[in-house]
Amino acid sequence: MPERPHSVEADPTVEVDLCTSNVLFRAAVSSGTSTGVCEALEFGDNDKTCYMGKGVSRAVEHINKTIAPALISKKLSVANAILGVTLAVCKAAAVEKGVPLYLHIADLADNSEVILPVAAFNVINSNSHAGNTLAMQKFMILPVHGKNFREALSIGVELYHNLKNVIKKKYGKDATNVGDEGGVDVAASEFSGQGNMTWTSSCLMTPAARQRFTASAGIQVVGNDLIVTNLKLMSKVMGEKSCNCVLLKVNQISSVTKSLQVCKLAQWGVMVSHCSGETEDTFIAELLGGFALGKTRLVSLADLSASYNQLLRIEEELGSKAKFAGRNFRHSVAN
Repeated sequence: MPERPHSVEADPTVEVDLCTSNVLFRAAVSSGTSTGVCEALEFGDNDKTCYMGKGVSRAVEHINKTIAPALISKKLSVANAILGVTLAVCKAAAVEKGVPLYLHIADLADNSEVILPVAAFNVINSNSHAGNTLAMQKFMILPVHGKNFREALSIGVELYHNLKNVIKKKYGKDATNVGDEGGVDVAASEFSGQGNMTWTSSCLMTPAARQRFTASAGIQVVGNDLIVTNLKLMSKVMGEKSCNCVLLKVNQISSVTKSLQVCKLAQWGVMVSHCSGETEDTFIAELLGGFALGKTRLVSLADLSASYNQLLRIEEELGSKAKFAGRNFRHSVAN
């Protein structure tokens, strides 16, 4: 029975309740702000009188009247039907198997070990995610030198707060507003004529569809709008060598199974991304551990604190078996 929780952007989204013989499983679907033309489409209401057209009543009705009966009668391949259902089914399968969700996902990926990712902290926002016009939409930091995920998380959090304090001291409080993905919304005018901030780039995300880069550069070029987690586009981009890393957004491909196919097809790194319209569902943390991917693009602090906390729990549960990607973040086990 789907419900309608709200994302961190206060927009309605879909939540699926899947009932087995004696257990209830629940999964919430995130929603992105900037979407590509080739990714899986969201089924919205487009009724401007309700949530400014962002309601999801039609999606809820589709699940109740089409997907749920087909699932019960076993006439539908659920893994490729709708994201909320596939997430709930994946959770149910883990309980049926009697293992943590991340270990079930690791089994699906044929991974014998769980590797905690390097979190890419979104520290400064711009353009569609903020109110400024800086050339780069996001400035992210990767604390690769931590000895484990817990220490790396601490480094990222401390750097985020210290950066905000530095900007506030130099440019004033108005320069430290927060963008919709948790990064500081720094007005572009604050930087002009007042010195420059120096950044060392180890990873670049392709900013526009159809724009080509050479993937042979000394940095990792992440395919975002070039690929939009689309298997056909991935094959094309790989042939052109336009990038050397794929940005995986589960909501763009709408299936756990297809997400795994993306990781297997990628001949280079994989970066898992949150959505700007995230929920409190921590499935992304379980997927990161199970797929054993090198890094993840998560928003800073409160918006995804539940996912950060779940990754900490996974690391604690694994104990001495826990591994951290660290400086090897460019490479994933899944491929």
